[in-house]
Amino acid sequence: MNQWKYLLNFNSNQQAGCVTWKVGEKPVFSQAFSPQKKFWVVGDMWLTNRSELYPGWEGRDEDLVALLWEKWGVACLQQLEGIFGLVVWEEESQSLWLVRDRTGGKTLYYTNTGSTFAISPCLQSLAPYHSQELDLVALRDYLCCSFIPGERTLWKNVRELRPGSFLCLPKGKITSYWQPEEEITNGEKPLEWHGEKLRSLLNQIIQEYLPENESVGVYLSGGLDSSCITALAAKFHAHPVHTYSIHFGAECPHELEFSSLVASHCQTEHHILEITPQQMWEQLPITLANLDDPIGDPLTVPNYLLAQFAREKVKVILNGEGGDPCFGGPKNQPMLLSQLYNQEELLLAYLTSYQKCATDLSRLLKPDVWKAVENEVSVFAADLYADANYLNRLMLLNIKFKGADQILTKVNNLTKAAGLAGRSPLFDQRIVKLAMETPPQYKLAGAEEKAILKQAVADILPREIIKRPKSGMMVPVQLWFRKYWQRQARDLLLSKKAAIAPYLNQDLIRDWLHYRGDLWGRYGVKLWLLVSLEIWLRVRNNC
Repeated sequence: MNQWKYLLNFNSNQQAGCVTWKVGEKPVFSQAFSPQKKFWVVGDMWLTNRSELYPGWEGRDEDLVALLWEKWGVACLQQLEGIFGLVVWEEESQSLWLVRDRTGGKTLYYTNTGSTFAISPCLQSLAPYHSQELDLVALRDYLCCSFIPGERTLWKNVRELRPGSFLCLPKGKITSYWQPEEEITNGEKPLEWHGEKLRSLLNQIIQEYLPENESVGVYLSGGLDSSCITALAAKFHAHPVHTYSIHFGAECPHELEFSSLVASHCQTEHHILEITPQQMWEQLPITLANLDDPIGDPLTVPNYLLAQFAREKVKVILNGEGGDPCFGGPKNQPMLLSQLYNQEELLLAYLTSYQKCATDLSRLLKPDVWKAVENEVSVFAADLYADANYLNRLMLLNIKFKGADQILTKVNNLTKAAGLAGRSPLFDQRIVKLAMETPPQYKLAGAEEKAILKQAVADILPREIIKRPKSGMMVPVQLWFRKYWQRQARDLLLSKKAAIAPYLNQDLIRDWLHYRGDLWGRYGVKLWLLVSLEIWLRVRNNC
């Protein structure tokens, strides 16, 4: 008798423990059976092409996947479009399949001890089944990027299934069924032709992403990406479109002029939320409690607060995330210059471009920790030194890692925490594929970024939005650490009992807290990174 044991948790309540299920036993959780009961499926999924997969289908997506799996087996994954993390049990072969969507809209984590596997879309629910030992390479990578890229998590021996992959248990074999890759086509066609192709696809996807018979929300910064999603949603939706913008008070720069211009142009119901330094600090613990791995991006708390705000009016919220990774945002420009002048140090240049702690690691990490990770290969190396066009290599890195491991997991977790469905049209697998087919010169050429996207939506946006340079949403953490948070941060980070104390050099952190040597005004971002890590560890250790 096979003694493999699986502990599954697909409960929407992140605090809920796993459901124990042993091979040979009847599952005690809700699952979808295939017509002949050969397979059952459990998961978190939203398919965009269900009507194509089965015309007239009105049932659950899980039931549809069970039907397709019985007919086609694992090959049915090639037909699925949407976001999903799912588990399939195959009775005949006594195999369990873990599957994740192509771009990483949903997550799946797993760990095992002997013959017992624990599996969940929520990392926190696996806490009883792994040690509290940190993965030091994951810690290093977090300090470099503000998120943990790749299959590692901050917990040693706990892994995240990569997008576009499936894992078959108990064999333990991971197989990729889809990965974004460079496939440049129609290079002889002009920008206008490529812009029309993108616009046609955007029209289709936005209509699929809109909810039926109810209002929809859109996060609107006033930049090109969120503005084009707003304009298309307003164009196609027969119900009210609510747009949401944030600012950080009168003493801080903002983009409300541009977001209000777009809202007026598209005739949306516009809402503006002011976020104070007190709210940022007080809401950080609950925000991090709703994230799987820590994310040190200062926008996490604004994202959480804005989701709570939006939930008063809508159940589905769209965003413009994905425009930079897919269509060549301006953050790639420093890397393009670096490649021209210093081709041997591309990895260091790439890590430095995040403007976090990559150049501080040898001083920030304690000597024994630094020695343990110094020569560990970076998860970025294979893609960075691949044969694709250099700009496309940078974009693939951002899609595969920053997209899946920071942007999409942040969107999914923080909107779910508010009871919202968060959707990212520009990260749709079809958009990603088209972006990889587009000639690089139509994405980022010199100082002109996202030329193809601008071409695609020029007719539905004000000229001021098309022509303005990207500025990005800057949270004033540098100012707020100096003015409001220094004492709290000092008590948190310099305590002998701090969770980070065994790993990080607190003397260097003390210098940062007093802004010693801060020539470029970046210590605020680094301090937020460390505060987020410390609070995340405390929240997790108290679970």
